[in-house]
Amino acid sequence: MTKLRVHNLAISLDGFATGEGRTFEAPFGHAGQRLMGWFFPTRTFVSMSGHEDEAIGSGTRGVDDAFAAATNDGIGAEIMGRGKFGPQEGPWEDESWRGWWGEEPPFHSPVVVLTHHSRPDLTVGETRFLFRDASPREALDLAADLAGGLDVRLGGGPTVVREFLEADLVDYLHVVVSPIILGRGVRLWDGQEGLEQRFDVEVTASASGVVHYVFTRKGR
Repeated sequence: MTKLRVHNLAISLDGFATGEGRTFEAPFGHAGQRLMGWFFPTRTFVSMSGHEDEAIGSGTRGVDDAFAAATNDGIGAEIMGRGKFGPQEGPWEDESWRGWWGEEPPFHSPVVVLTHHSRPDLTVGETRFLFRDASPREALDLAADLAGGLDVRLGGGPTVVREFLEADLVDYLHVVVSPIILGRGVRLWDGQEGLEQRFDVEVTASASGVVHYVFTRKGR
């Protein structure tokens, strides 16, 4: 059975999963790279991005890399909110914008982009982006069909993750708490009182200073 999984969703100590003031140059707004500072040195990220340098060589191993490496295991499609594709709002004024992901996006699978404004589907490298105005259930049904029997990754941002949690569709939720205070932005946990009752929760601390929380859906 296809599962819906969230991986590597980083939040601050005060619960913000993205900062305020996102732009093309600053995907996380005023948070900069602080939320994902644990991820960038990992062997998984270095291998995926080709950003090897003298300081980290081929990347770090250990707890953070183990969680990072699980991101793509058994994944056949992704769902993301429009904000993860790009910072634009309202009607698509420039359809030449092909997302933050460059000419070879890291997904290598179909990606359903949730948006209230129509736009033709787009293929970049090995990744096909499908732009849909759909409910969480409709989006998951579409992504599951595209996944070919594999699981579906829910890529965020936090507003989209909340919507899927509220629809009770998430089977696996990996949240990484970074030891920073953002003070403003978009929170993950708003409206999620009692969420832990639906999940088994495991906690793993890392020497990098982050704490990994894994919520696995209890039997329905």
